[in-house]
Amino acid sequence: MKKVSYAAFGGPDVLDLIDAEEPHAGPGSIRVSVRAAGVNPVDWRLREGQVLGAHPVELPAGVGLDAAGVVDEVGEGVTDVAVGDRVFGEGADTYAEFAVLSAWAPMPDGLSFAEAAGYPSVVETALRIIDEVGVRPGQKLLVSGASGGVGSAVLQIARERGVTVIGTAGAANQDYLRELGALATTYGDGWVERVGGLGPVDAALDLAGSGVIPDLVALTGDPAKVVTIADLGAPEFGVRFSGVAGSVPDALAEAASLIARGRLHIPVEKSYALTEAAAAHADSRAGHTRGRRVIVI
Repeated sequence: MKKVSYAAFGGPDVLDLIDAEEPHAGPGSIRVSVRAAGVNPVDWRLREGQVLGAHPVELPAGVGLDAAGVVDEVGEGVTDVAVGDRVFGEGADTYAEFAVLSAWAPMPDGLSFAEAAGYPSVVETALRIIDEVGVRPGQKLLVSGASGGVGSAVLQIARERGVTVIGTAGAANQDYLRELGALATTYGDGWVERVGGLGPVDAALDLAGSGVIPDLVALTGDPAKVVTIADLGAPEFGVRFSGVAGSVPDALAEAASLIARGRLHIPVEKSYALTEAAAAHADSRAGHTRGRRVIVI
């Protein structure tokens, strides 16, 4: 089978499309014929050699956590899916023609494989960090870097929970944030004052890692009210770095419910072929994403 892999840490150019042995479903897992794989910042962070405790890397390594596809092997003990079912979920080395998933759910009706592949990790992350930051109904949450996949999910899930959200993003994505129900403003010079003009902030999430942690602490008044998924230096300011996943099956179930009720939609901004994985990583690292990027197989 074809699979994206890297034998050394480095830039996007270390990615190779190789011929690899097919993986097989072990106990409690399934194998899918991958139709699309989500492109997540963790993918290029690991490829660069960043040390993320929840994702140890042994070289040579495959790439990708999220996938949507058709079940073609069912491991021992798995009873909730059958060969031929359409599923989306999380596993390992999903930039490939076949991948093993450790968590999955039936694909919601009406979603394409490309759309479905964009949900697993981002919804799990969004649910986790909303809970970790402790924001409650009636409060105001600031989301720095709000237009990407995780931000898109946070805005919609927080809105569903009765939380008012302020989102920062580039000028081109202001209308997008408003469409998702956020109070929108741009980052850059004067952004702290612009946020302040939108009212007091009860909690904040940093999704972009753009050096704003001290400002978020100042806006909330308490480092315990700030959580980041992007700034590894945040603990120096007393701010929690969230990198260990919670229950992916629970997140997938909630995602499917929200999608079915029309309460969650994350658009696919751009799709790439397996041969374009390096370009996908470069674009993801550059930021300014509106929604999701996916590999289509």
